[in-house]
Amino acid sequence: MSPSSSNNYSYEYFNVTFPQPYIAHVEINRPEKLNAFIEIMWQNLAKIFTQLSHDPSVRAILLTGAGDRAFTAGLDVHAAAQSGPLADAEKEGASQDVARRALYNLRHITDFQACITAIEKCEKPTLTLLHSLAYGLALDIALSTDLRITTTSTRFAIKEVDIGLAADIGTLTRLPKAVGSMAWVKDVALTGRVFGAEEALRVGLVSEVVQGGKEEGVRRALEVLGVVAQKSPVAVRGTKEILDYGWGRTVEEGLRYTAVWNSAMIQTQDIKDALLSGIQKRKPTFEKL
Repeated sequence: MSPSSSNNYSYEYFNVTFPQPYIAHVEINRPEKLNAFIEIMWQNLAKIFTQLSHDPSVRAILLTGAGDRAFTAGLDVHAAAQSGPLADAEKEGASQDVARRALYNLRHITDFQACITAIEKCEKPTLTLLHSLAYGLALDIALSTDLRITTTSTRFAIKEVDIGLAADIGTLTRLPKAVGSMAWVKDVALTGRVFGAEEALRVGLVSEVVQGGKEEGVRRALEVLGVVAQKSPVAVRGTKEILDYGWGRTVEEGLRYTAVWNSAMIQTQDIKDALLSGIQKRKPTFEKL
């Protein structure tokens, strides 16, 4: 990717780099606060993934946290206590009327949810490398990506019950679908207990545990995404689209959607290029998406 492309990704509290052809690396950059999120951060995260989604030079995206202490410790509760739904309404000067305060809270929560869902809606395959601390919002974010791998030392927790609320940004909705065991989900969600990488692998929260720390994890993540980035971007886009559409729908609905999608997409030049390269025993190259 050209230097001019990377210059277009300047967002507060995030580093966006392009370590390999077609691969973007998004790094949450607030290490002095364990990468804990304040409002501008989730707003910027949505903007980054929307921009990357539409960037023809990008085929895959890696998400990590800056520093060695945390992917993210979740929501910055100190900042959240100063403004927003968790703040004292009287001190904040907000309406004391219950209905009006509820409507304000509803707008705030749904806006926050939409920012994280922007990751899920990204057209390009996404991979979260979970490392060190991965609490609360860390799981909301990671569950919105296509792939999740972790380092051996990662500590996970759904911590919202410990601050007096039910997790409301996506974990309680996406986690049961991701791991397939409601009993386990209720265990970790109701107790708020910390669990490790091997347990996360056993239940299917992650697909791989990388031996070592963040550096080894980033190296492995880039290997995985490097393979994805060499495939036809049309085929990868279609595969992600069809898998996402079929999640929660019937087989019949999924098959119909697949047929309609591929009725257009099988006309791509990528198929001819891939078949010809197989015959000629060479690695195929594909145009930008």
